[in-house]
Amino acid sequence: MNPTIKTALYLGILTAILLAIGLFLGGIGGMTIAFLFAIIMNGFAYYFSDKIALFFYRGKEVFPKDNPKLHALVEDVAKKAGIPKPKVFLVQNPSPNAFATGRNPENAVIAFTTGILSLLDEDELKGVTAHEMAHIKNRDILISSIAAVIAGTIGYLAAIARYSMFFGGNRENNRAGMIGLIALAILVPIITLLIQLAISRSREFAADESGSRFLGNGNGLIQALQKLHLGIERKPMIGANQGTAHMFIVNPFSGKSFINVFMTHPPIEERVSKLKAMKF
Repeated sequence: MNPTIKTALYLGILTAILLAIGLFLGGIGGMTIAFLFAIIMNGFAYYFSDKIALFFYRGKEVFPKDNPKLHALVEDVAKKAGIPKPKVFLVQNPSPNAFATGRNPENAVIAFTTGILSLLDEDELKGVTAHEMAHIKNRDILISSIAAVIAGTIGYLAAIARYSMFFGGNRENNRAGMIGLIALAILVPIITLLIQLAISRSREFAADESGSRFLGNGNGLIQALQKLHLGIERKPMIGANQGTAHMFIVNPFSGKSFINVFMTHPPIEERVSKLKAMKF
């Protein structure tokens, strides 16, 4: 299935779960409150996610006079992608990685770690930059923010359900109500997490494909992903936050694989395989 269609489907399921929980806990009024809460939080995430991420990782803006070669590379890829040139930030960290953030192409940022600049050659770095440009053009920052906020709202409502289970309420003598509370408190957060991770993986595949098409080939990105996979194994990002792992081009914690459904990124081998199968 097309990654964009997958993402729309996953977001639709998350929204349906949120509204169903609101309906279960508080009827039509509860569903309306849950929906309005999600809209407010989405707005906050949309406008401030870039500042929060850059503050957390202590990113510093790099100007053309500081690194003209990097700026020329970013400008070249931006032209190929057909979007305004994003700001360039540097994160002082030896772990090789990069991420894009910002609410739209006009207010976007690409951040590189010092580790990735020392590890990759120009073609490989161009492949990584094109991948991040694809995230910007596809508005994946907004999509991931929406998914995170909906998931967070569901988690908050699940916490209310757990509180109700422990401290009673008007459903405690109702078997169907208790079954619903148990599902909401335990099963729904797990399902929500799996959907959120599936959205992240689908957007990575889409960015790999779109970025490679900007450049007319996937060779640089293929080589970069393989190098980054080994680089993260040697130097995982100390101080990285699990909640922001999806932002990076590769998982910042380690190159070791867990069960696929619990991964923020598709396996490197699968990403490389799909890139090699692309026709330009």
